[in-house]
Amino acid sequence: MKPPETVASTEPPWRRLPAGIWALGFVSMFMDVSSEMIHALLPVYLVVGLGATALTVGVIEGIAEATAAITKVFSGALSDKIGRRKELAAIGYGLAALTKPIFPLAPSVGWLVAARFIDRVGKGIRGAPRDALVADIAPPDLRGAAFGLRQSLDTIGAFMGPLLAVGLMWIFSDDFASVFWVAVIPAFLSFGLILFAVKEPARPASLRRVRNPLARQELALLGPAYWWVVGVAAVFTLARFSEAFLILRADGIGLSLMFVPLVLVVLNIAYALSAYPVGVLSDRMNRITLLVLGLMLLIAGDLVLAFAPGLPGLLGGVVLWGLHMGFTQGLLATLVAEAAPPELRGTAFGMFNLVTGIALLAASVIAGALWDGIGPQGTFLGGAGFALVAMAGLIPLRNRLTAKDRDTGEAD
Repeated sequence: MKPPETVASTEPPWRRLPAGIWALGFVSMFMDVSSEMIHALLPVYLVVGLGATALTVGVIEGIAEATAAITKVFSGALSDKIGRRKELAAIGYGLAALTKPIFPLAPSVGWLVAARFIDRVGKGIRGAPRDALVADIAPPDLRGAAFGLRQSLDTIGAFMGPLLAVGLMWIFSDDFASVFWVAVIPAFLSFGLILFAVKEPARPASLRRVRNPLARQELALLGPAYWWVVGVAAVFTLARFSEAFLILRADGIGLSLMFVPLVLVVLNIAYALSAYPVGVLSDRMNRITLLVLGLMLLIAGDLVLAFAPGLPGLLGGVVLWGLHMGFTQGLLATLVAEAAPPELRGTAFGMFNLVTGIALLAASVIAGALWDGIGPQGTFLGGAGFALVAMAGLIPLRNRLTAKDRDTGEAD
């Protein structure tokens, strides 16, 4: 599904995107620098430093992300009800910044679980309103490019964070707490940027007011095409468990603790380099085709990680995982934005993230159980199996989106 064609421009898409899209991208980038500095080290710190099992890591990661997903439902719906999105996004970024100092101060697994939980509440508050704000700001013919750009900048932060973690682990002689303290700085930069650099557009006077976005009749107005997108995305998420298991795979092949975060660097470089070009491409061709290619990349990555030995196999599988992310995550967000009515976009992103968050909890627990019971091969082969199921779901999704375009008079 694509937006209607508009007058062609000789300027590249990145130059035609509004300043607000760029500002939101840099807000995401700075927060991801902070979060990934911590996240890159946290699984190994839990297992090596505090004696946790892989299943414990899976449960912690799943609970953390599911918490964020549940919170997104209410923040997204609230943004639709009040007709404002920036304030809620700023509260979420501010809460995440304020909780970052808990990580270096945590003396036990319980404290780390609490810190991760609170941090993800902040993510949940900001997520749906921010994504709805991207859709509100972006021109319809550049919506794929807008989500792709935000994903690319976000992901640049996601690989800068682990790179900084590697360098700081060397400087601080493997002192986890010192690295976690440095991660506090970019979090507060992100908070300041959204406060002063992001401007929310005025709500159109003709847009319908929504009293209770979570009422059954309002959820029904989201439409069957939207709910099919959500269902397919849930199976996508079962196939794409937490990246914490990529870090554990690196540790399992004997990679030095100092270099383990490089796994996320490689993953996110591939993700960042592909997300924006794929977003631009999705404004010009069928998005379902690109999603199929993304799933094929994930299946290939899982097979490489399951069977290819040593560092070359690890790096090859991680690159394929990163390319899969670039081919799918921005496109799914674009499909949500286009399938939902404008006055319910916050609710749409909230429900989307609730369902995928629950799926991520299940995926992380399943991945951890397979890892402990069978080994790494079981985890990655399980992910490939779910990816095949998701691919089958894309066929009816394409038909539903085509029917929606026909009913609304849009061109595919």
